[in-house]
Amino acid sequence: QVTLVESGGGLAQAGGSLRLSCAASGRTFSVYHLAWFRQAPGKEREFVAWITRDGSTSYADSVEGRFTISRDNAKNTGYLQMNSLSPEDTAVYYCAATQLVFLSTNRRDWHYWGQGTQVSVSS
Repeated sequence: QVTLVESGGGLAQAGGSLRLSCAASGRTFSVYHLAWFRQAPGKEREFVAWITRDGSTSYADSVEGRFTISRDNAKNTGYLQMNSLSPEDTAVYYCAATQLVFLSTNRRDWHYWGQGTQVSVSS
């Protein structure tokens, strides 16, 4: 298994930026695909972005062009750089990992989860 811990959340103004980190431990980070999901109050947890073991990325339409997912296997850490933030980005952001060959935006296909970090964006 792998343990994931998110950090870097906080308060931001509309148009501002934050960088989230996902620190992994327990197993070699490089064998896992990594994703970010988010959940706003009263809403379902939704897919944000993923990055594969070999570095391929995918983004939800709502964050395409604003967010960038990356990873540093030497540091066992994944990142989500969030730019041009808007109040609609306010949510708890979760890091997730899986070893599935074919990835999915469905949270049920991601087997390991962090506890989340709050991102709040004000206007």
